Amino acid sequence: MPFVTQRAHARAPFRLRGDPQPLLSPPIVDESGRDRRLEDFGSRVILLNIWATWCPPCREEMPMLDRLQARIGGADFMVLPLCIDDAGIDRGRRFYNEVGIANLSLFWAESLRVQLALAFVGLPTTLLIDRESREIGRLQGPFDWDSDDTATQIRGLL
Repeated sequence: MPFVTQRAHARAPFRLRGDPQPLLSPPIVDESGRDRRLEDFGSRVILLNIWATWCPPCREEMPMLDRLQARIGGADFMVLPLCIDDAGIDRGRRFYNEVGIANLSLFWAESLRVQLALAFVGLPTTLLIDRESREIGRLQGPFDWDSDDTATQIRGLL
């Protein structure tokens, strides 16, 4: 895992904000082609991972995010992988098939709209979103999503 360097120094991924920030939801398209918004996911805590298939650290993280969803995903929590490939959702779907992603749904949005709505500058970027669709944490760059500290921090919010 050349990009994920935090494995040797396990830690919780997010320094939680004392002042949760409301988010503007970019238009999101799900696997069936339906338009969605962050608010559509109900009262779940969401780990929103912004990624692209051309981003090596993003590709490296995706199997770990798949395992995180399998481990703690459900009615109270979900990993929401938001692909911003300019080629569209089909490229993300091919990547899922190539690497065997089985537990994650696939979502796509136009990269410029996501950048404007969520104010990020690099990939991967991961936002932790509370049940009221507010940002409570942000992580820039790759992370070891298999760590016990990650699951513990997220479970503490449920």
